[in-house]
Amino acid sequence: MSLEALTEQVQTDLSYLAYGGPDWVRPLEHCDGHVYDVVIVGGGQSGLGAAFGLLRERVSNILVIDENTEGLEGPWETYARMVTLRTPKHLTSIDLGIPSLTFRAWYEAQHGAAGWEALGKIPRRDWMSYLRWYRQVLKLPVLNEVTLEQIEPLEPGLHRLHIAGEGAPLQQLLARKVVLATGIQGGGEWHVPALVADHVPKHLYAHTAEAIDFAALRGRKVAILGGGASAFDNANHALSAGVAEAHVFVRREQLPCINPIRQMEVSGMIERFHTLSDEDKYAVISHFFRYNQPPTNDTFSRAAAWPGFRLHLGSPWQRVRTQEAGAVVTTPKGEFGFDFLIISTGLLSDPGLRPELSLVAADIARWGDRYRAPADTANALLDAHPYLSPGFALQGKDDAGQKRLHGLFVFNYSALASCGLSASAISGMRNAIPKLVAGVADQLFTDDREAILQSFFAYQEVEFTGSWPAVEV
Repeated sequence: MSLEALTEQVQTDLSYLAYGGPDWVRPLEHCDGHVYDVVIVGGGQSGLGAAFGLLRERVSNILVIDENTEGLEGPWETYARMVTLRTPKHLTSIDLGIPSLTFRAWYEAQHGAAGWEALGKIPRRDWMSYLRWYRQVLKLPVLNEVTLEQIEPLEPGLHRLHIAGEGAPLQQLLARKVVLATGIQGGGEWHVPALVADHVPKHLYAHTAEAIDFAALRGRKVAILGGGASAFDNANHALSAGVAEAHVFVRREQLPCINPIRQMEVSGMIERFHTLSDEDKYAVISHFFRYNQPPTNDTFSRAAAWPGFRLHLGSPWQRVRTQEAGAVVTTPKGEFGFDFLIISTGLLSDPGLRPELSLVAADIARWGDRYRAPADTANALLDAHPYLSPGFALQGKDDAGQKRLHGLFVFNYSALASCGLSASAISGMRNAIPKLVAGVADQLFTDDREAILQSFFAYQEVEFTGSWPAVEV
């Protein structure tokens, strides 16, 4: 089957499912302009999947906005530097159970069944090409180059979105529901330790989430702080771009060998995380933070094969200072000089760090507000995560805050503590999207409950026209 034939098959499959039926949501009018039932912020895999899920539920008065130019949504063509995805190729995601919409169907349409069987892991750029096709074939309503600057609550269940950018048709949008599908960084900010940020000029370092001019580092010596998969991805990328030496510094004496996600994918935990108590949820994510993910074997082997690769275990950075044109790093095992530093220390998840939530951040309940963890599992980073409903809705610290937050949903990495890996890993999307869509649609329905029930009780349209005794014709 060719890609053109597959595209036609998608349309056929969707027609069998009565996709695109009439909306059931009652339109809301406002003097300031059109009111969207849902605005999704973020046009990457999470935002596209959420849009498709809502359309399947006959909620079509929606809009997706993304700050990037078309085709560059998400990390895959920007700061993601792995060669292949870490997710096993057989796991499905944003297809939502439609076989012709799966990555496998897309890949086989171009490489055949034999090509799929020969494929080890999904190439990163192929995944991005699949997402572009997915958006196109489903005709999803996405506006690119539109940045959300601030969410302003107007009244319970109505929000004004202040927007900017080349693609912004206006300076504001009105929305009943807002879904923050803003990816791994969308729940907080990337973290650079103070010993770097406060002592090294910015031209000498960059976080792995930033654009890095690797061509300018050709023949140079770089240091990478962090022992996660991204550190080794960046080491390999730097060495392949001509960097002379890439030194990875890890505080642990040994790299982790166990990936908790693999167990979660087969245990039912991703699918049923919402059934756990707060105590269990907290313990699971605290355990996950403690061990995190090791680099994949192929990523590590690829990096380690370069003559210029160096790995420093048991080597946390104790001090960083500048010297001449570079930086000097002090560890328990000595001092090392570098031309450039790459920081792979992850991110902080806290809604108070997000500028778009500045007007409501004080209303948002965090995990630290709702649950007091025992000392052996307590984690300040986890406590700062927003406390969400099973349908990804923000929860208020009090009744007044709950009213201001009504209609705001978090579908990014900061949902990790409340909803598990479902919104932060490709392998969780097939379970997360229906939960999100149900949460959004349920709110839309209950918001209009009185009017919907009145229409039901007043319904008088005649359907049956038979009579007895039968009239002869």
